[in-house]
Amino acid sequence: MATSDTSKHTIGDGAGPYDLGELATPAADLANSHLDLGSVLVPVVEGGQVTVEMSAANEPEAVYLVTPVGRIGVHAFAAPRSGGLWREVARELMESLSGEGAQASAEDGHWGREVVAAVPGGQHRFIGVDGPRWMVRCVASGPDEAAPQLAQLARAVLAETVVRRGNEPFPPRDLLPLVLPQVLAEQVAAAQQNMAAEAGQVPAEGAPSSPLSAAPTAEPTEPASAAETVPGGAVEQAAAATVFTDEAAAEPDLVTDDEAEQDAQVSPPSEGSAMQRLRSSRKRRRR
Repeated sequence: MATSDTSKHTIGDGAGPYDLGELATPAADLANSHLDLGSVLVPVVEGGQVTVEMSAANEPEAVYLVTPVGRIGVHAFAAPRSGGLWREVARELMESLSGEGAQASAEDGHWGREVVAAVPGGQHRFIGVDGPRWMVRCVASGPDEAAPQLAQLARAVLAETVVRRGNEPFPPRDLLPLVLPQVLAEQVAAAQQNMAAEAGQVPAEGAPSSPLSAAPTAEPTEPASAAETVPGGAVEQAAAATVFTDEAAAEPDLVTDDEAEQDAQVSPPSEGSAMQRLRSSRKRRRR
């Protein structure tokens, strides 16, 4: 479980993932190192890319870090004060994946149990950590041959992740709001306009160009100015983000032959059928 010590911590001191209220470093100072997604601030990977997954309703559903060894996504959830949510979720996840025919197993990691789901050509690793009134979950997806490196990288990303829980009374297990930083929201808005144009849809006169309406759980941080932007940092990676539709992300193969042959391009492995089953089971529970 993430520390709840009242002393302040600094990124990299080994006490992560961190609660923003227990961090000595202000969120604004993390603009170039972390992707600020409202409820969670995720450290970007040097040389990596950022992708945004769109839902069928054309809304941003998830943000991923794409690396040469696989794709990493981090999400924060509301949790009870008593803690222990990840233990319950991990057990249910194992049962759900196994019940649907996936090869699921549990491994011991830095924070305890990790769930690994094998799919054709690769695997998905789920790592969870309990914090004060929140649970953060990391999902790493990649090919079999890169599994050890991806697991190590995913743990490193999670160790430097910061959670902004806020004071809203979210029910336990609810996904905390995803809020895109301005530069990333602009990328999504442009992608939505392109999708609408390709579909022959014309926005109504006076209508906003983007339907993004989620409210942040805390005061948004000011974006780094051009003079402050670090080459290859979070601001640049967000500005060069790629947007995918939910349908495209649902393809079962982790990496296609064509993607592997693209020079100097890192293609995002899909979440695969195991993740799709997990989503479906989560939606059924919400009903």
